[in-house]
Amino acid sequence: MTRKHLVDTQFVKLFSEKSPFVFENGAILPEITVAYETYGKLNAAGDNAVLVIHALTGSAHAAYWNSPDEKDPGWWHNFIGDECPLDPKDYFIICPNLLSSCYGTSGPSSINPASGHRFGLDFPATTTRDMVNVQRALLKHLKIEHLFAVVGGSLGAMQVWQWMVQYPNFMDKALPIAGSAKGSPWMIALNEVARTAIYNDPAWPEGVPTQGLHTARMLGMITYRTHEQYSRRFARTRVDETPAQTVNFDNFFQVESYLHYQGDKLVKRFDAHSYVYLTKAMDFHDISRGFPSWSAALERIQARTLVLGISSDILYYPDELRQTVAELQQIGKNIKYDEIQSIYGHDAFLIEYDKLNPIVTDFLKS
Repeated sequence: MTRKHLVDTQFVKLFSEKSPFVFENGAILPEITVAYETYGKLNAAGDNAVLVIHALTGSAHAAYWNSPDEKDPGWWHNFIGDECPLDPKDYFIICPNLLSSCYGTSGPSSINPASGHRFGLDFPATTTRDMVNVQRALLKHLKIEHLFAVVGGSLGAMQVWQWMVQYPNFMDKALPIAGSAKGSPWMIALNEVARTAIYNDPAWPEGVPTQGLHTARMLGMITYRTHEQYSRRFARTRVDETPAQTVNFDNFFQVESYLHYQGDKLVKRFDAHSYVYLTKAMDFHDISRGFPSWSAALERIQARTLVLGISSDILYYPDELRQTVAELQQIGKNIKYDEIQSIYGHDAFLIEYDKLNPIVTDFLKS
């Protein structure tokens, strides 16, 4: 058996009563806890730091294992590691858990010191700008004053866009993968259906709305994949093929069983309040908010950028990403677009490493 490369999740408390964290909506918290992992070492020149930002239900645990007994490695293990695009021999990689998530960073599941109970809906509404500002504070704590690159997928890519506008000179390269510069009406609509499943759970908002979160995840798993991939994987097969030709409500189709399995898995590891907060952050996301115009926001971007889309993505349509790239190219920005051809839909950036990794390696090494 191959020896597992172990990594610890670290925790740090940032901000203070004298210098609290101010959310975009004006809410104030005197302290924010951030969970994060690092891989590799910062070089003497301090120019090899890469910030990795996770997606909706991800965590700081991006690669390797937290313990010898852990079955599965981090969520981007085939992207971060030896001979991968982000090789710790070359880069100092930092992956923080997002603000309002539930894997160690402050959020609605955290304890409110004023009440001694979970924050719940008392936690301030959170935006991608808030998330990026907390990440900037973490980097300052780690004595990183410049990034070689910032990389993220999905909601993580939205934050890459936010970094590019909010701190335009802080990084050399930017790589948003399968994520847009502003939330589309289509994405907002899908998120609202998922949230409504949670809102309609009798346990919402004070309890643990497991059934609502379960249903939200089922919808999510449909939007993350494609008609073609589901057809190839499941066809019309039943869980029990013996009475397959009979009308039997207890004999699920394989695709139904799969969706329920994914719902069960998420309920065991994720917080419904965080799901609501993070999907709302996706909806609020618009890099031009706070600037005079969309064009004014685009003008701020300085990093050399590769926008990577997925041909079959129905959450962040490739045409949407191409349009933003075209606008930036028209004003002379150093940006290009590339696309992974895949039947796996949005989740291809977590699956199609044989296609993803060479593109990213070329971009980072060029």
